[in-house]
Amino acid sequence: MSEDTIRLVTIGRMLQRRWRLLAVLTAMGALVGYGVSALFPPRYTASASVLLPGQWEERELLTQAYIATSSTVVDRTAATLRWPGGGDQVRDRVSAKVADGNVIRISGTAESPERAQQLTDRLAQQFVTFAARVTGDGTDPKAATGPEALREQVERTNRRITELSQAADPGRTVESVRARTSLEKLRTALETAVKKLDEVDPATHQAGMVVMGPAARPASAAPPTAGHLVAGGAALSFLLAIVGHLTAARANRRLRTGADIAAALGSTLLGTVDVPAERPAAGRGPAGWLRRFLGLDTRWDVPTPLASGDETSRRVRYRRVCARLRAHLPSTRRLLVVVPDGDEVARRAAERLAAEIRGDTAPAGRGHPVPRVVDVSMSQPMVPDRDAESGVLVVVSAGSWTAGELVGVAGACADGRHEIVGVVVAGAVRSHPTPTPEQPPENATLALAVPGQAEGAE
Repeated sequence: MSEDTIRLVTIGRMLQRRWRLLAVLTAMGALVGYGVSALFPPRYTASASVLLPGQWEERELLTQAYIATSSTVVDRTAATLRWPGGGDQVRDRVSAKVADGNVIRISGTAESPERAQQLTDRLAQQFVTFAARVTGDGTDPKAATGPEALREQVERTNRRITELSQAADPGRTVESVRARTSLEKLRTALETAVKKLDEVDPATHQAGMVVMGPAARPASAAPPTAGHLVAGGAALSFLLAIVGHLTAARANRRLRTGADIAAALGSTLLGTVDVPAERPAAGRGPAGWLRRFLGLDTRWDVPTPLASGDETSRRVRYRRVCARLRAHLPSTRRLLVVVPDGDEVARRAAERLAAEIRGDTAPAGRGHPVPRVVDVSMSQPMVPDRDAESGVLVVVSAGSWTAGELVGVAGACADGRHEIVGVVVAGAVRSHPTPTPEQPPENATLALAVPGQAEGAE
């Protein structure tokens, strides 16, 4: 899989073989999500709308939304509610955004629907009051600085200028003339200011903001709720499990085909043999039962083992390998059969192959080699020195070892002055309970198979 594209059949095989493990991991993710929901109590959000009559530009509406959650408005809201923590506690619970139609939507969040509704209503009221004071539309006389108040002050100033002009000495002294001239200039400046005030954008003296009704009491908690956290934890755990399986399979560098294994060992592939699949002996006890239940005792990233037929057909494969081995051996002396330590499938195949070699009937004038099965550690490969052996036969299982480990075995054989005469790849398959009648009996004489044809049949 390290070189192949991840296909849907790969994911389907993983779901089929590891569905129990995925279900357990998904349930654990749901429990984690439920635990997180217990740490964060549910919160409720209420909303109220404030209408801004008149014509407003977008940037002005954004400014008003910012004012609605400013520190001044929030602090006044916290003071009226008398909540512990003051504005610092309220500031993280309120928000304001611009909606369509010159409407600012104010939202408040609290631990209960009643408190959320109360917080939203008070914030909207404080926002409208503060905005009215800023624009001069409030009822506070000290804050009356709006356009109408300015006009009244201008009129009073004009009347006062008229009185001062009439009271001045009518042109008898230079000082009186200068005073009347200054008063007339002041009157002209005030009249110009009033005209400019009338020409100002109507948005500066629009009608006051209006709260469009009290906030509705929320009927359900605001997201993320406990259900959202549970579903999110389950979905996240499931996806992480899928990604973890695919990542581990893609990073796996173990060789799976006979051609790749033979190339790593620098020898010829003599064929493939089958051994009946069985549960490992280490799978007993509670830990072994748990591994079997979760599907961890079998690999998911290899194709499903195919049935090889009955015992007779399986024996045919071994005898064909024996025939090819006899053709590759330079002599009929002893044969060293090397098996990786810990490879149970290869070990069983090597013992079966050795038994077939001993019981094989050689052609006239030819004997059969005497096999000797030895285990080789893959971490520190070491084989016995060459004595009377005519070669080495390496038996390995597919998808169990990397190219580097197999190269190490080949190097150990070279250090012991052995020549690898062939490679046999073993695989575990499901065994048929009964033989088929069309297959030959065990004591039938088997013809030697051509290596290329036999390899294609397998």
